[in-house]
Amino acid sequence: YFQDLLNKSEKALYDAFPSIYGELYTQNMKVFKDLYSELRRYYRGSNINLEEALNEFWTRLLERLFKLMNPQYHITDEYLDCMVKHAEQHKPFGEVPRDLKVKATRAFIAARSYAQGFLVGSDVVKKVSQVSLSHECTRAIMKLMYCPHCRGMSSVKPCNNYCLNVVKGCLANQADLNTEWKYLMDSLVVVADRIDGPYNVDTVIGTIHMRIAEAISNLQENKDSITAKVFQGCGNPKISTKGPNSEDKKRRGKVALEAKSSAQALEMLVLDAKGNLTALKTYWITLPSNLCSKKVMASSAADDRCWNGMTKGSYLPEVMGDGLANQINNPEVEVDITKPDMTIRQQIMQLKIMTNRLGNANIGNDVDFQDASDDMSGSGSGDSCPDDVCGKRLSKSPSTRQPETHAIPKQSGHGISGASSRSLPSAFLLLLSVAFIAAQHLWR
Repeated sequence: YFQDLLNKSEKALYDAFPSIYGELYTQNMKVFKDLYSELRRYYRGSNINLEEALNEFWTRLLERLFKLMNPQYHITDEYLDCMVKHAEQHKPFGEVPRDLKVKATRAFIAARSYAQGFLVGSDVVKKVSQVSLSHECTRAIMKLMYCPHCRGMSSVKPCNNYCLNVVKGCLANQADLNTEWKYLMDSLVVVADRIDGPYNVDTVIGTIHMRIAEAISNLQENKDSITAKVFQGCGNPKISTKGPNSEDKKRRGKVALEAKSSAQALEMLVLDAKGNLTALKTYWITLPSNLCSKKVMASSAADDRCWNGMTKGSYLPEVMGDGLANQINNPEVEVDITKPDMTIRQQIMQLKIMTNRLGNANIGNDVDFQDASDDMSGSGSGDSCPDDVCGKRLSKSPSTRQPETHAIPKQSGHGISGASSRSLPSAFLLLLSVAFIAAQHLWR
């Protein structure tokens, strides 16, 4: 959705600007294309300082347009350098560059962090689902699923609490994801409110072409006074042999471009995502009960005629808590609580990193991170956020503050245009499928 907004804005610019500006556009087409290319690369996580990219766009555009609008003068590169130095003072494009930089920075930081959050969550599920079951866990599952058949009790279901102890022991490491996973879901919900609220992502990204047109109109309308100020500060350039550009004169005028709002579509996307994210918050600690009810088809907790691991009857041991530390006295699965699974510990760290990034995005601050697919590290651009939005500032200036660098896991085969919580599959249910499917056929 975010990329579609950017694509539509770029297409609107390409469709409208040739007829509105003529040579002002056609001779400078690459400047506009480069801007959208940089915005797109930034969104995807490349090593780009967004503020610098926007500043570079306005500088290049001013240099090109100033020369085209003053063809009677021979304007050298040195003269343009002088003009650019005075640009902040003269404000040739009005307030548009500053306003767009503030709003676009906040919107793009939120949008790309939000999309990255979904990809990281999906990647965590994928990697965790590939963690192998231990030998002790495999034995416990076999006892849970098949021993009643060997005892001639094929119609007897496993006791619910017995099943819970087996699965909690098998998924002890996975349950330790719960805290950081919940923080990530909560952070995504908070940033979703920013995207559809204060940061106004729909309007900012979808109307970039209109802000550019507004800026060019400001330059055209104030051409004479701006030119006079530049000549006063940098001197009079030499007269050129070229005559005035009739094309430029013909194309002057106020620009009116329509903005097609799709705010309702964004609102629906955000509501849908928030609903799914809320439902996923307890994913890892509810996995044992989900598996026991949907895969093992365990009996009710009060059943005293279920398979308890030894015979048909009640299951007396208490149900263990969630997580590795709580399995020290698990009566069904021998779990070494001193040896946590390193793959899962790495994923816990990835969740922490992404949650931190979303926290910064929520207050309009960018955080450097390395995109493994791009082999680059990003540049921070978070000091364009007004105090009333960002709250208290860090005491260090942007030039002295050390950037935070985070590694984002490589997302192979994922796209980020459709940021939805449905990209977080319940792939982990496959862990116990082989044993479960066979038992289901027998129970039928």
